[in-house]
Amino acid sequence: MQRIRLRYTKRGRLRFTSHRDFQRAFERALRRSAVPMAYSAGFTPHPKVSYANAAPTGVASEAEYLEIGLAESRDPEALRAQLDESLPTGLDIIDAVEVRTPNFVERLEASEWQVRLAGVSAEEAMRAAAAFLAAEQVEVQRLTKNGVRIFDARGAVAAMEVLPPQVDDGNDTATERTADVRTGGPCAILRLVVRHATPAVRPDDVLSGLRATADLAPPVPAEVTRLAQGPLDEETGTVTDPLALDRAAAPAGL
Repeated sequence: MQRIRLRYTKRGRLRFTSHRDFQRAFERALRRSAVPMAYSAGFTPHPKVSYANAAPTGVASEAEYLEIGLAESRDPEALRAQLDESLPTGLDIIDAVEVRTPNFVERLEASEWQVRLAGVSAEEAMRAAAAFLAAEQVEVQRLTKNGVRIFDARGAVAAMEVLPPQVDDGNDTATERTADVRTGGPCAILRLVVRHATPAVRPDDVLSGLRATADLAPPVPAEVTRLAQGPLDEETGTVTDPLALDRAAAPAGL
């Protein structure tokens, strides 16, 4: 049995698809593409598909991962293109490698997030980030199916910064990354690197922490995008490619 690891995205309005919605869309894409899937044994065989650490509904992502088992060998890139064509725009398969190393889920140590705070100036966001990072512990509450849970949001945050303004090349007009192009109002862009801890700390938990430590309360809901997930480089506070080991283990010439 050949196993393939795939990286996919949730973009635009399709960020509102739930994980179950994506599963259904992906299973349809497998059937449309006539992928020779391997199946589990037993009375109700299921195609061998496993998902890793899906982003919450309403959150966009550039780095979602899954693994499939095939009954016949296929070229990973050709398979990627075939599946991508069978999925709606916004649910895009952007990378594929043959599985050559174990313990993939253990490599997903952290996620890098971009958080757009419309209605919040860069100065406000910087003050709030500094207060959050200066705290030894930031307790937040989250309502779960078992009731209200209280936990520390600070310990899981490996890096936090407000991105500087972006300047267009080739002309004299500076395009402020910190301005909302839709309204012209302020819009701070926050970059977070959050460790995958237990309990899981999500970007909305960090926003609750910013509210608790610095009274930062965006007037509209934040727009959150996962940019990467994978091994965490503690020195630089960056998230690296979890598929790199599989690529490195591939025989020369493949």
